[in-house]
Amino acid sequence: METPAQIDFQGIEPSESVRQAIAAHVAGLEKRYGRLTACRVVLKGPGGHHQTSGLYEVNIRLALPDGREVDVGRTPTADERHADLDFAVNNAFKRARRRLQDKVRRMQGQVKVHDARPIGTVTRLDADRGFGILESTDGREVYFHQDSVLDGAFSRLGVGTRVTFAEEMGEKGPQASTVRLLGKHGLR
Repeated sequence: METPAQIDFQGIEPSESVRQAIAAHVAGLEKRYGRLTACRVVLKGPGGHHQTSGLYEVNIRLALPDGREVDVGRTPTADERHADLDFAVNNAFKRARRRLQDKVRRMQGQVKVHDARPIGTVTRLDADRGFGILESTDGREVYFHQDSVLDGAFSRLGVGTRVTFAEEMGEKGPQASTVRLLGKHGLR
């Protein structure tokens, strides 16, 4: 790290053992995920608030070399284990490790991105001629051919079947170049 971790004790006496534990956690994060440019940890002592009275709060902000940050905010409310400062610090760094891991995975493109294709409902079907019409969620009608239905599922289509589709402009208007049946969770 370019600068040592900044530790702010609020409502509690500064402790060298806590400083060392935080330094060890930060070193572990750097060893596992690469260089951090800055780290700020705020330790708040037990306060008078009725839900968190007697519990420590640990906030962590990690700065990455590319300008991105990882923030771990408030500790979970009403978790009695946070009455122990060591537990609160360890738990906050566990959450920071997880968030940093998720951020690194996203940056490396290892996280799946959900398909953002539009959803439509089959409104007409001509099985003899091998085509159908679906209605998009914005109310437009879109033509599709049986060859555009993936996995040979044209025969499983019926009026009211919900599908996702990729739209393109055809000779006579919008048409679906790819049609996929939604699973059970998408059927209504």
